[in-house]
Amino acid sequence: MKYYLIAGEASGDLHGGNLIKALKNADVNAQFRCWGGEHMQQASGNELVKHYKDTAFMGLVEVLRHLRAILKNISFCKADIAQFKPDVVILIDYPGFNLRIAKYVRKLGIKVFYYISPQVWAWHQSRVKFMKKNIDELFVILPFEPAFFSKFGWTVLYFGHPLLDEIDKEKKISDSMDTMQTLLPRWSKPVIALLPGSRRQEVTRILPLMVKMAAKFTQYQFVVAGVNSLPPQLYESVTAGSDVQVVFGHTRHLLGQATAALVASGTATLETALYNVPQVVCYRANPLSVAIARRLVKVPYISLVNLIAQKEVVTELIQQNFTETRLQKALAGILPNGAERQKMLEAYGQLRTNLGSSGVSNKVAQAMVALLKGQQP
Repeated sequence: MKYYLIAGEASGDLHGGNLIKALKNADVNAQFRCWGGEHMQQASGNELVKHYKDTAFMGLVEVLRHLRAILKNISFCKADIAQFKPDVVILIDYPGFNLRIAKYVRKLGIKVFYYISPQVWAWHQSRVKFMKKNIDELFVILPFEPAFFSKFGWTVLYFGHPLLDEIDKEKKISDSMDTMQTLLPRWSKPVIALLPGSRRQEVTRILPLMVKMAAKFTQYQFVVAGVNSLPPQLYESVTAGSDVQVVFGHTRHLLGQATAALVASGTATLETALYNVPQVVCYRANPLSVAIARRLVKVPYISLVNLIAQKEVVTELIQQNFTETRLQKALAGILPNGAERQKMLEAYGQLRTNLGSSGVSNKVAQAMVALLKGQQP
């Protein structure tokens, strides 16, 4: 069968790449075409149409500024799908783009599977009706999502969170000291990892304040998890004049060495928790985008850790609360002998239990293939 997959950011590319590998095992005749990044490109056999670094725009204001480019990408994507004639289009998160594609694909009579649901439980719940109309099957990855969608009369499929598979795999690699030494340097001081996000706007708005902490905690080595989709010069412009270092493409190996972390909101908060690294969640965006979002958002937290736990496990410093003084205090609290460290680690253990078992990508792929064959997953 022919599969067309679309992801619009780093986390979607990671899970999309693992899904493609699993689909190859479940369907030996599988053919692919995709939008994503390096993971999906490699897994699909270089069948990448566009890289997410050319299509990802963060925040309402940024979307408006780049509206012409976004509309051009949507038109191109529609035409490409029509030419490829897939058996199914698999949409991975990225709702602003993917929901428009879903409506078009349904009109073509092509199956639409949505993997990693838009966060409609947080805001814009009116989208659920649209989603039910234009999506054949919805595969969710958070434990509270099936109950949410059931309130709208929609039975969705939940097999756990695919990040568990990736972390288990990386931990096996990290268990080898020789392998670790080939991937990362061995620092003489304990490491504090800085994860400022995968978008340019996040790095420029969030990383400068994170870097300032290096002068406050000189007994630690601060290391930025750089992403390959952004130029090294961007990180260098922020870290210049400090002893903060940057490593590219090895976020999980960095977390494997970290004593604590400062993390931009997103999937990285959950990833950090699953590596058992105490963290402070930091976020700053365009003020207008945040003001609009605050009027629409219906959940009390922005980090996946707190949302899944349904309580404050990690401190969230957002917008005007993201200050040098508050960040210093919050970081001190999660370092060894800090008041919040042990409590956070205990909460992480329960979080891991709530996310289910591993093997998620394979389970999702097998269910997708079964559904395409008219069978029950």
